[in-house]
Amino acid sequence: MNDRIGDDIRALRKARGMTLAQVAAALGRSVGWLSQVERGQSVPSVQDLGRIAELFDLNISFFFRSAARHPQEQGRIVRAADRSRIGSPGSGLTEDLLSPGLAGSFEMIRSVFAPRSKSRGLRSGVEKEDGGVVIAGRLILRIGTLTAELGPGDSFQFRGEDYAWENPGDEPAEVLWVVSPPVY
Repeated sequence: MNDRIGDDIRALRKARGMTLAQVAAALGRSVGWLSQVERGQSVPSVQDLGRIAELFDLNISFFFRSAARHPQEQGRIVRAADRSRIGSPGSGLTEDLLSPGLAGSFEMIRSVFAPRSKSRGLRSGVEKEDGGVVIAGRLILRIGTLTAELGPGDSFQFRGEDYAWENPGDEPAEVLWVVSPPVY
């Protein structure tokens, strides 16, 4: 299990704008218990982790990433085999969390946009900053009133603006995305 599980739970809760009381109620647990978990003073059971993962729309494996790695690497290094998969192919977007934890000031995500896919409406950019670089394929990015078609090597950065995306091509588009503060 990730030694920084409490930090990750706190970051997930805050990124979704939830209070300790809201999360505790959703889990059927006390605020005190959740506070202890977030501070690393208590370890949740696997059943609790399953409920937490479900609440935040994650796979329970998220909490076990890098568990078999050397303790000095945990929270610092993410090996390719230990990446957490976020999203589903059915949405047209799959993502791998590249960051070793969510308690830092930003997160890194590898996003793969399926051919001819597009976001379902605007995504909220409120209270966060996004940036990234296109690694492969093409991506149309709509930021506020700007529409830009980006290709390999093109990069972007914006703060607090709603956005939408579309992959107009027949090949997947791959983007290294950075978000601050972490939202997963």
